[in-house]
Amino acid sequence: MSIGLITLLMFVCLFSLLLLGVHVAFSLLIVGIGFTISLWGVSHLFVLASSMFGAMSSEVYMAIPLFILMGNILAHTGIADELFNVLYLWTSRLRGGLAMGTVSSGTVLGAMSGSSEAGTLTVGIMALPAMMKRGYDTRIAIGSIAAGGLLGFLIPPSVIAIVYAALASVSLGKLYFASFIPGLMLAALYILYIGIRSQLQPDLCPSIPKEEAPSWSERIRALKGVILPICIIFVVLGGIYSGATTPTEASGVGAMSAILVALMKRCLTWKRLMDALQSSFKLLGMIAWMIMCVTVFSNVYNALGAPKIINEIISLFPAGGLGVIIFMQLSIFILGTFMDDFAILFLTMPIFVPIIKNLGFDPIWYGVLILINMQCALLTPPYGFNLFYMRAITPKHISTVTIYKGVLPFIALQLVALILVMMFPALATWLPSTMT
Repeated sequence: MSIGLITLLMFVCLFSLLLLGVHVAFSLLIVGIGFTISLWGVSHLFVLASSMFGAMSSEVYMAIPLFILMGNILAHTGIADELFNVLYLWTSRLRGGLAMGTVSSGTVLGAMSGSSEAGTLTVGIMALPAMMKRGYDTRIAIGSIAAGGLLGFLIPPSVIAIVYAALASVSLGKLYFASFIPGLMLAALYILYIGIRSQLQPDLCPSIPKEEAPSWSERIRALKGVILPICIIFVVLGGIYSGATTPTEASGVGAMSAILVALMKRCLTWKRLMDALQSSFKLLGMIAWMIMCVTVFSNVYNALGAPKIINEIISLFPAGGLGVIIFMQLSIFILGTFMDDFAILFLTMPIFVPIIKNLGFDPIWYGVLILINMQCALLTPPYGFNLFYMRAITPKHISTVTIYKGVLPFIALQLVALILVMMFPALATWLPSTMT
């Protein structure tokens, strides 16, 4: 049987299982084990077990549980709420200030939480009532929350970036700093858009009355509540950038620092610690299964001769390498309308990354493109996953169509950022080149 026919059968079986509602991880595992037994026999299953164990013991993956724990400690102890409160106090007098503050909060909270779901829900639960109370346009309020919550994909320390770094066998530290400038650029595009819309249409995002504005003393006093959490991020990233710590060591420093900060602020109760651990274990369980199952699938496919058929497919694309890049971006965009972020990465990167490397593209630059693209995909109607999270936190009288309309301008801005990074790779590659 030819490798082309086997490839077709494997992916037909995989997508058939997905359409039947089987989880991505178990779909990959079933197909991998099924083709192993049918082609090589039961005796070869021990090779798959060995590869699964090897994948789980990867040093890069060891950073995931600690970064997730760091984010959950900060979220469950209320420290994340203090951050939003500070941004609220400092931006409330600006027209559109609450939406701008929401984007800024999403930049930090989304990265600390480790997933688009947690970032969006954490920001949305706090920000949406505040903006509705102040008379903000529903669409711009929803759009700023949905897009701001996804910025954690790009602003380090991002858990999704850890997964890509492991799958692509690239430096996590360099990937973190490659995504830093594009992440800030995208946040700036959001804020600029909100500011311009607010000036052109003042009724969309009214500023609060002068008599209700917080005093300067209130604003300055509020800053003390976020100094220590922000210091955690600087210590983590500074250690990675300077070379003083590996990303795995930095994750340990970050998790311990979060616990110490919560203890110092006297907000770490036994219940909150258990809630943070429970949330961390839920996400870790899903990621662990994805890692093991995608390892089985990719090892079987590679053993069948994947590199050969991949090179044959590349030769069929028009416009050479650029055509391949565009096709991959479209694939990620489409998958994002019905799959979550981790599932997309684990399903596509074992196939896409070897192609990128064969074409001579920088896999770190490509990783930044993927992270931006997944933000677009997860916001795209009708089935983008982040839209379901927004539906869960918005009042029932707000229609689903209104949610769709709210996110469309922000999807356009994400596409602008994607094109800019694609046209000017230095936006992603310059900062990593300065690392020690």
